[in-house]
Amino acid sequence: MSYVVKYRAGSGRAAPTRRLTLAKVGTVTPDEARTLAKKTLGSVAHGADPAAQRAADKRASTLAEVAEQFLTEHVEAKRSASSASSYRDLLERLALPETGKRKADKITSAEIQRLHSKNAHTPYQANRLLRVLSSLFTFAGRAHVVPVGFNPCRGIEYFPEEGRERYLTTPELAQVGEAIREAETIGLPYAVDQTKSKAKHAPKEINRRTIIGPHAAAALRLLIFTGARLREILHLKWDQIDFERGLLLLQTSKTGKKTIVLNAPALAILNGLPRVGEYVVAGTTVDSPRSDLKKPWKAVSARAGLTGVRIHDLRHTHASVGAGAGLGLPIIGKLLGHTQSATTQRYAHLDNDPLKKASENIGSRLAAAMGDVKAPRANVTRISDPKRSKNRRG
Repeated sequence: MSYVVKYRAGSGRAAPTRRLTLAKVGTVTPDEARTLAKKTLGSVAHGADPAAQRAADKRASTLAEVAEQFLTEHVEAKRSASSASSYRDLLERLALPETGKRKADKITSAEIQRLHSKNAHTPYQANRLLRVLSSLFTFAGRAHVVPVGFNPCRGIEYFPEEGRERYLTTPELAQVGEAIREAETIGLPYAVDQTKSKAKHAPKEINRRTIIGPHAAAALRLLIFTGARLREILHLKWDQIDFERGLLLLQTSKTGKKTIVLNAPALAILNGLPRVGEYVVAGTTVDSPRSDLKKPWKAVSARAGLTGVRIHDLRHTHASVGAGAGLGLPIIGKLLGHTQSATTQRYAHLDNDPLKKASENIGSRLAAAMGDVKAPRANVTRISDPKRSKNRRG
């Protein structure tokens, strides 16, 4: 048996009758049940409909259900496969274990703030999670899963992110080139942990070399010569290459449909690569792309003596060479496929035209004025002595 309150949802005899269960007999006393009934009838007198609200709460979607709808109907339908995979990973690994069972429209800013703060040790990841959740609630509002405008992510401050810029120098590029050539011919030497039980079965030191295949070597070179993203090269198909015009015609990329211009070195790499299946960089099976380049890049970068260099830094290196050559940021942005000019601004300090020329001009004039003959000068223009000029005019 249960305590039930009965009321009319609205005014007049035509208003529908509602029955709302307050509690089971035995869980509360009769006096407590009467108190609950009075509170319920009080809210009804102010226009509320507690029974309808409870039914709506039961029908409301959990955050996990909304997340799946968001990923299926919005992200996977409108974003690249790599972006969709990243969105799903962030939600399923960091957000849903904490708040997945909560009703989406009941999530509070305090809960999102705690979730964001919990990942403070990885600020970039925490900020990206916050952006994904904000996009999720915006989608949920448009889909009428939560009230329009409801977004508990709004107002939460992002963690500061330190821009990570790493460009290979000319000597480092030479070392990488030599390491790739060694890796694809005689192989790269590797060490054996002598403390392990299987160490005695390892090959002799002279035979301890790892050879990377021609497709992995080609992929590393193409990343350097084209400035393309990793997945753009790994998922590249032969029918997407226009050899006559020197173009890669990508139907999908992180920024949508994209064309990459091929220079002579990149074309030479593609022309000399054996065709195995539909993908340029052959994977483990004929009709599947290679999943990553972690092992070959780790071996090559270690042999080249590089530290702290990610494979994505090859793309930055491509852009930095162009910016340093004075090609201009708009051109660099187009080559990289940036859809927003702000993305290319990270290379602004490398662009020597016109800022570099202006700085050289100012520096040479200042050096001349100070009489600093030791300072290197470029097109030094001497500044006349004001006193001598005045005497000459006199």
